[in-house]
Amino acid sequence: MLSSSLTTRFGDYLESKEALEERGFTLGGNWNYDNGSFDCALDDANKVWLRLPFEVTAGRLDSEAPSSGTRIQFGNPYVLKHLYNEELDPEMHTRSMGALLDQFSDPIDPDAEIESHWLKKAQIKLDEAETLYP
Repeated sequence: MLSSSLTTRFGDYLESKEALEERGFTLGGNWNYDNGSFDCALDDANKVWLRLPFEVTAGRLDSEAPSSGTRIQFGNPYVLKHLYNEELDPEMHTRSMGALLDQFSDPIDPDAEIESHWLKKAQIKLDEAETLYP
């Protein structure tokens, strides 16, 4: 986790989404109707991410038809790093329907240690996001 003035800040979802998208963030794929995150890739390979989690405090989150008036409260930002084996799985199943699903190996380390240069880069992006919520 990163220390941030953003933690516990409230904001309008649509305004936050638009402002954060201008700074390289996207709505994370793990959202649901009452919580989610804004994620920003810190590397070109999309393996290291700054995540700004949030809870919906009013309204409902819907990425396809977002409603005005949806309010969010930010949680503790953190950095994620996932290392994957980019080779084909040597034990892949050869069944025709499952081949596409089974061809890639499991993550080498889904919670790999985060080097200091990634933390510094994350802090720069976090500082940008914090300026949106003085």
